[in-house]
Amino acid sequence: MAVKQKILIVDDDDNIAELISLYLTKELYETRIAADGEAALEAFRSFGPDLILLDLMLPGIDGYEVCRRVRQESTTPIIMLSAKGETFDKVLGLELGADDYMIKPFDPKELVARVKAVLRRTAVTPAEPEKPAGEIAQYPGLTVNLTNYSVEYDGHSIYMPPKELELLYFLASQPNRVFTREQLLDHIWGYEYIGDTRTVDVHIKRLREKIKDHDEWAISTVWGIGYKFEVKS
Repeated sequence: MAVKQKILIVDDDDNIAELISLYLTKELYETRIAADGEAALEAFRSFGPDLILLDLMLPGIDGYEVCRRVRQESTTPIIMLSAKGETFDKVLGLELGADDYMIKPFDPKELVARVKAVLRRTAVTPAEPEKPAGEIAQYPGLTVNLTNYSVEYDGHSIYMPPKELELLYFLASQPNRVFTREQLLDHIWGYEYIGDTRTVDVHIKRLREKIKDHDEWAISTVWGIGYKFEVKS
């Protein structure tokens, strides 16, 4: 029998949390509910979820801080849930490391679909056969290894959430090719992702904070079009 994937539901509204749990349980997920930020962090460490559904407006430690602390320890996928629909709130959530952002009220069926999509995107199966050497993009001072999801920059190992690493690899594996934001959104997040191109900009910003331009290469903006990994001659 396959092991059930575990979902941690963090919401101080009991009715919403129970409804989400009901829908996920029907899809054969194992769920646990936490009603505040401190309980969420405790459950994250004891329950070991495969994905976290995280409300932002929580008593005590808010959802943004919970996300920040989880990201210090783990790449566990996080879908933020909030009544705040402003672009600023979405961008802040993504900058802190969230994988998706849903605005309340939402259709529970759509939430389940997004949970499945995020789990598919972030799945790394240990039993998979080793990927070919072609899954490594290497340049002076930079090695992006999609086989084991690692990045070496300037002689040091750099932590990156899966989407950041996949975006960097996708660009670096096709040097000097320009991609629109829509193309990157489709290739990295998949057609199921319901988001806007600002998601790409946020992830590029985070990459640039960790990976500075080199004398021989750079993550370049092509104004009015998108981005490319530029190899300088």
